[in-house]
Formats: sequence, structure tokens, C-alpha cells
Amino acid sequence: QVHLRESGGGSVQAGGSLRLSCAVSWPPSVEGPPCLAWVRQARGKQREAIAAIGRDATTSYSDSVKGRFTVSQDGTKNTLYLQMNDLKPDDSAMYSCAAASPRACSGSWKTWAFAYFGQGTQVNVFS
Repeated sequence: QVHLRESGGGSVQAGGSLRLSCAVSWPPSVEGPPCLAWVRQARGKQREAIAAIGRDATTSYSDSVKGRFTVSQDGTKNTLYLQMNDLKPDDSAMYSCAAASPRACSGSWKTWAFAYFGQGTQVNVFS
């Protein structure tokens, strides 16, 4: 059974940093591990994928966070991280981790079909 659980959200002043974590539970399969990403949804806005890590550990970022956020995994691939630096008020949102099965994450990360999402952790950035 797939299970994703985020932690690390909170309130921070603009310019500050936060580190989010996501505990990933993915049942072993012949297909192998999933592709993972961080998505966020601000109030009144659509959900957007902001950072992803492929099965080959290649990372990708949306233009809105490139150069400020870093996605990574621990050695076991059981924990996904998002280091967020130079936070801005526009970064305020509910942040969730997302997983796509290996068959659903070929090609551009923007086309990956995420079938699993965590409950999310709230990030508030105040000026």
C-alpha cells in the first residue's frame, strides 16, 4: 500500500528557509521505485508541481522555484526532501508530495501522472 506523509511546514518570514520531508512507503514491485515530486496549492489557485526527482535521480523544477528550492532523497529513497530558501509570500501554500508509478513517469516531468498524494503540510510566508 502506498503511503506518503509530509512534515516540516510552518510560518516563516520572507527570505527565510524551511525544509519539508515526506516519508514514502511504496510496496516492492518488479517495476521498481516510483518517481516523486512536490506539488503545492495556494488558496484559490490550481495545484502546481514545483519540483520532481526521477528514478535516475534527475531533478527538475518549475520556473517559480528554480534556484531557491532543492529536491532530494535519502540513500534508501524512503524520504523525500524539499529545501526551500529565500521564501516569498507567494510561496505560501499547502505542500504535498506526490508519487507516480514507473510506467507513468516517462518523458517530461510535467507529463507524469501522479496517482498518489500525501495529506500535505502548510507553509505560510509573511512579509
